[in-house]
Amino acid sequence: MSDLESFRVETREWLEANCPPEMREPVRDEGDVYWGGRNASFKNDAQKAWFEACREKGYTVPEWPKEYGGAGLSPAEGKVLRQEMARINARPPLSSFGIWMLGPALLHFGTEGQKQRFLNEIADGKIRWCQGYSEPGSGSDLVSMQTYGEDKGDHWIVNGQKIWTSYADEADWIFCLVRTDKQNKYQGITFMLFDMAGDGVSTKPIKLISGNSPFCETFMDDVKVPKSYGDDCPAYVGEINRGWDVAKYLLGHEREMISGAGGGDRTAAIGAAMKRNAGELDPVLRAELAQFDVDALSYAAMGEKFLDELKVGKGHPAQPNMMKYVGTELNKRRHELMMAAGGSRALEWESEETNGGKGARSWLRTKANSIEGGTSEVMLNVISKRILDLPGA
Repeated sequence: MSDLESFRVETREWLEANCPPEMREPVRDEGDVYWGGRNASFKNDAQKAWFEACREKGYTVPEWPKEYGGAGLSPAEGKVLRQEMARINARPPLSSFGIWMLGPALLHFGTEGQKQRFLNEIADGKIRWCQGYSEPGSGSDLVSMQTYGEDKGDHWIVNGQKIWTSYADEADWIFCLVRTDKQNKYQGITFMLFDMAGDGVSTKPIKLISGNSPFCETFMDDVKVPKSYGDDCPAYVGEINRGWDVAKYLLGHEREMISGAGGGDRTAAIGAAMKRNAGELDPVLRAELAQFDVDALSYAAMGEKFLDELKVGKGHPAQPNMMKYVGTELNKRRHELMMAAGGSRALEWESEETNGGKGARSWLRTKANSIEGGTSEVMLNVISKRILDLPGA
């Protein structure tokens, strides 16, 4: 038996012993997702047990080094773990923008002091982050942002506004783009880290057409951000005025995160359709479901290929744009199919039978996929220029 095969056997045994049956069921509501943070609470004992088992094993961030809270798995071992978790439909033990976005940026650009402090807190579920990028009038043209940090020697005074800040009202800290040089558009931005509980930071939820409010406006009024949080732990990542380099790197991971919902559970649309229609489906809808299933499998294969290329240094910098665009379209299609299969009943909004209109609200929520993390139009422009090498207009 090879080392990798042995690892698979051990992983399968560990999952069977440590993943509670409740944590193998589909996510039904926000409470089924554990985000961590200083104000976090567990929905039930099973969620707590699953998180704690994975935290002790390093499986909240399995491929991070052990000294930063991970398990130190190789890329091949990490792939096996993902496969084995998918085999039993195990829920992620911890969801976190710190894991998906800030963590990779700190591993690449952070100081040792930042890694020791923030990465371990992320891995342990002790800190919940939000992302301060977009501003009113500065979405796709992100570098036009105007939030400004005035240099006061050992600290900055930050003023400005961010928008579409996901779960800002639930977050502990923010990783935030702040202009620190008004004369230089690209090399005048600093990537800052600061506490959302600080004086001058406030949030206001934005209500979506789905009726939910996952996004917020975030306001900064004379917020004092120190330049350091201790030895070798600056309050900024990378260099002062060179935060755009960090921001671009992080955007690739954000787009991979958003694209991850693309195929979703590729059987979800089919299962929902069959259940609602007692196994009888319109032939056209049945064909559309089959085509979705094929496309979702192709998308998953493309993602594995890109991930393997990235880990051996052969990834193309525009591949995350491809994943984000295709993932967006697949996720929207998946929910459209579930709505089509459900008929008029799927449009119900408030009853207990539909879990408060979860299907309809989720369908409406997917409309934002075309905007968040970079609009679909921008993604297509990048793909046409960077991958297809088409001439500009």
